[in-house]
Amino acid sequence: MTWAIEEKSYLQAKACALIGLAPETFRYVSKRGSDNAVRERLRELAHQRRRFGYRRLHLFLTGKG
Repeated sequence: MTWAIEEKSYLQAKACALIGLAPETFRYVSKRGSDNAVRERLRELAHQRRRFGYRRLHLFLTGKG
């Protein structure tokens, strides 16, 4: 996509149309915050309790387990 815009000088709308992507999707920027602390804690729990699935690990993360 960016190749078509930069190298071929296509407009963004034309490049999106060529691959069947809505221009709004290409311009989308996530506003979600970083969840690195939660991911690291989940990895620790998964390492300690290898046989637990994601549902049980979620209970441990939320303090209900």
